[in-house]
Amino acid sequence: MIGRFLREPLLHFLLIGTALFVLYGALNRGRSDAPRDIVVSEARVEALAESFATVWMRPPTPEEVKGLVDDHIAEEIYYREAIAMGLDQDDTVIRRRLRQKMEFISEDAAAAAEPTDADLQAYLAAHPEKFLEPAELTFVQVYFSTEKRGDAARPSAEQLLAELQAGRGPAILAEAGDPTLLPGDMQSASPQVIANTFGSEFAAQILEAPVGQWTGPLQSGFGLHLVRVNDRKADAMPAFEQIRPLVLREWQSEQRTQSNKAFLDSLRAKYDIRVEGQAAALFGQPADSDGTQVK
Repeated sequence: MIGRFLREPLLHFLLIGTALFVLYGALNRGRSDAPRDIVVSEARVEALAESFATVWMRPPTPEEVKGLVDDHIAEEIYYREAIAMGLDQDDTVIRRRLRQKMEFISEDAAAAAEPTDADLQAYLAAHPEKFLEPAELTFVQVYFSTEKRGDAARPSAEQLLAELQAGRGPAILAEAGDPTLLPGDMQSASPQVIANTFGSEFAAQILEAPVGQWTGPLQSGFGLHLVRVNDRKADAMPAFEQIRPLVLREWQSEQRTQSNKAFLDSLRAKYDIRVEGQAAALFGQPADSDGTQVK
């Protein structure tokens, strides 16, 4: 009889509830009671209704408004009780969210600043590499596989190069070299695109290749290549009017970064920060005898 009683789910539920009640009381010992009043203002009800209408593309019915308010009240109750129990402490997700909100405060201040064209042009002059239009190359290539031909790959490539330079090349270039999945030509390709396709070693060499004549063999991770650069456009800086939106975006991004740093520095100055253990040495100050660094 006692064993059956101990296995009753209702008894387990009561025991769990009692344990939670005791835990709640322990966590809240010495804490002041949270405010007991919950006021749902007319403005809050309107905001809840507007949010509903934005999602569902129609205003809520009276019953739905009641449901929205009930849900808001439940959320407020759970929020207050969770704070009272200290459930917000040592929670990584909550800490990150609160950090984001603090960063939003400083970013709002940065967003309020409106730069002049002189500010943006000064930023452009200080960071031209962000806005340069990269060089573009148009070229054709003939591939020789060092894996397939071994030591004969280079002599074969050099022989074909001499024929091409003398104007005696084959009618179909692809048949002069070895089969490959690499493109036989590229049109208006940036150095980065070329590097992504042929490798950085090949891209660096072709940037130095003369325009309008066959040259090589150029080495890549795939083998050897004869190339003819048909057109090359150098790096160019667009007119300010063309890229003003881009410069503005980059300027604003930097302002947000600087604002966040300044805001954090001002808050950091309010604290005495101690780094313990071996990591203390990473901050450039001597550690105490117990390995704790004082900042």
